[in-house]
Amino acid sequence: TCHLSLHRHKQKVGKEGQVLHRSKRGWVWNQFFVIEEYTGPDPVLVGRLHSDVDSGDGNIKYILSGEGAGTIFVIDDKTGNIHATKTLDREEQAQYTLTAQAVARDTNKPLEPPSEFIVKVQDINDNPPEFPHGPYYARVPEMSNVGTSVLQVTATDADDPTYGNSARLVYSILQGQPYFSVEPQTGIIRTALPNMDREARQEYDVVIQAKDMGGHMGGLSGTTEVKITLTDVNDNPPKFPQSVYSMSVSEDKVAGEEVGRLKAKDPDLGDNGLVNYRLIDGDGINMFELTTDSETREAVIKLKKMVDFETKRSYTLKVEGSNPHIDPQFLAWGPYKDEATIKISVEDADEPPVFIASSYTFEVEENAPPGTPVGRVHAKDTDVANNPVRYMIPRYTDVEQFFSINAEDGMITTTKPLDRETQPWHNISVSATEIGGHHQDTKVRVNIKVKDVNDNPPEFATNNEVLMCETVAPGKVIETLSAVDKDEMAYRQHFTFNLAPEVAHNHNFSLKDNRDSTASIYVLRKGFSRLTQDVYYLPIEINDNGIPAMSSTNTLTIRVCSCDSKDTILSCNVEPYVLPAGLSTGALIAILACIVILLAIVVLFVALRRQKKEPLIVFEEEDIRENIITYDDEGGGEEDTEAFDIATLQNPDGANGFLPRKDIKPELQYPIRPGIGRPAANSVDVDDFIKTRIAEADSDPTAPPYDSIQIYGYEGRGSLAGSLSSLESVTTESDLDYDYLQSWGPRFKKLADLYGTKDCSINDADDGEDS
Repeated sequence: TCHLSLHRHKQKVGKEGQVLHRSKRGWVWNQFFVIEEYTGPDPVLVGRLHSDVDSGDGNIKYILSGEGAGTIFVIDDKTGNIHATKTLDREEQAQYTLTAQAVARDTNKPLEPPSEFIVKVQDINDNPPEFPHGPYYARVPEMSNVGTSVLQVTATDADDPTYGNSARLVYSILQGQPYFSVEPQTGIIRTALPNMDREARQEYDVVIQAKDMGGHMGGLSGTTEVKITLTDVNDNPPKFPQSVYSMSVSEDKVAGEEVGRLKAKDPDLGDNGLVNYRLIDGDGINMFELTTDSETREAVIKLKKMVDFETKRSYTLKVEGSNPHIDPQFLAWGPYKDEATIKISVEDADEPPVFIASSYTFEVEENAPPGTPVGRVHAKDTDVANNPVRYMIPRYTDVEQFFSINAEDGMITTTKPLDRETQPWHNISVSATEIGGHHQDTKVRVNIKVKDVNDNPPEFATNNEVLMCETVAPGKVIETLSAVDKDEMAYRQHFTFNLAPEVAHNHNFSLKDNRDSTASIYVLRKGFSRLTQDVYYLPIEINDNGIPAMSSTNTLTIRVCSCDSKDTILSCNVEPYVLPAGLSTGALIAILACIVILLAIVVLFVALRRQKKEPLIVFEEEDIRENIITYDDEGGGEEDTEAFDIATLQNPDGANGFLPRKDIKPELQYPIRPGIGRPAANSVDVDDFIKTRIAEADSDPTAPPYDSIQIYGYEGRGSLAGSLSSLESVTTESDLDYDYLQSWGPRFKKLADLYGTKDCSINDADDGEDS
């Protein structure tokens, strides 16, 4: 127990009256210690305070203030004993600063000045080491040397490092041996095994322990995990899984098609595992090429040239795979490359036949009879089977079917005579298909030239008329003739001209052959006149020198024209037939066409007008009773019996097919039936007269089927004008005023004169109405 004493200096007075002051003694400092984490049953005694002025009579009271005073630390005010009432933790607070003071119990006056002292919490090993930055992750290259530093781990201990061994740490490895080790004092982790291979194992979980008390018994410990990853180095060369690869390609494959793939295995990662491929040898090095797939990193063998099963059936290639990135540290582990052999077999494909020639050209004479041989094409099957070949001409290349081909031997013949002048060349195709194959065909071009035969007679080069003046002089050349021939104009071709036999001795014209395929026409006489004869026809025979020779007779037209003194042609037609100057034949045709069109329009118009008129004859096909009669004028109402023609109610068929006209009385009079006597003209028997007329009407097929009576006594109730008759008037004359009739116009002038004057009597009016 620590004891803290207080001393006091008393004041003394000197002899000479000097006041001598006793020097004050403060608190005698002693440091109090309290062990942390004390768990005893009683409060622990920290220390005791005692003042020199304390005589033990209880008049002094000790007071404690400062950190934790009254809560953690309490003081006995009589004895000065200080106790700690709570368990202390040095890691929370290592020391407390308190102030002690002695005062009079009765007056609370300080007997000593206050003084500070420290209560220090004494450390015990109550905190284990901790790794504040764990867990840890570290990387170290594979194949590193033993002792290569990987990572340094650091642990902390909350205990007092200056007191005892509570915070003195020692590191050790609990997990991760024998691959790694740790330095006990520094915590540096190092590799412990040589040649650690990432390809065998890439990750390691290491556990490091830190123990205090210098690692001795009784110390506390803490652990952390360290995940160590081995990084890759290029320590593995590429290796092909097989030393020999077998591939195949069909002979019908085209250049650029893939044949096969292979890949060298390299367990390294990234650029360390990158493999480059190249062809280094083999008899197929010119037939195949090698590329690398950028995604799968495979070597791709492709066809560079087309192969032929019948020529060569297998090829060999040698492929090298190598690492482009080599680590110099591991050069001795090389070489970093590998080789493989590829054997490629060529598969037979059913190929179409092949023509011996790329194209054929034949000749055949025109007009040759059907079945004339033209030429023979030949194709063969290049496959091992060597199947026979069949030939045909696709019809779209020989639409008119001039040619046919023998399906077995390829002989082309004509099917109809050919005409060189119509078509000098025929370009057709022939297809060849092998029997038993996959119906693949090959086509070849066949050009057939039609050789010329002299089968066309010569004719005039131009068919123009020869114009000759009436005043031409005898012996003058009026025309030089030349000829053309549709046959080939060979350089040896020659034409001769002669007058036809029927005009060989005419007295008008003569012909001279110029022996250069031309001829001249001469005039033999003078005195030609258009009025006597304006046109002369001269038949001329033309011969060629072909084999066989061909000849034709062509007529030369010579027209006599009137000329002036300078032999300038003025007119070549007979005067009465001369058309007006400036009016061409086309213009006349246009004028005539316009006249014809106008006449057609007029005729059509008249025909349409006639069709609109009502026919006078009632035809069987059209029953007039089905017609609707429309009136646009105002009628007399329902009582107007003129609004309907009762004759339309008769039988339209008539008697014996006779169809009467509606606008005239029938000319055919039917005799009165026998037995019915016509009364005398002077008979006064009205009854007999009426019966006679009824009998005639009954026997007359043209008469209406019933009698009718028409009443004209009134205007009709349907008319807005009302009645004009005075018969129905109920008033007398004195009540009527007819002056308004003067304004009705000239048609009612008669009525106005009759009714409008005062001197007219009602009887006169009635007489006028009756009349």
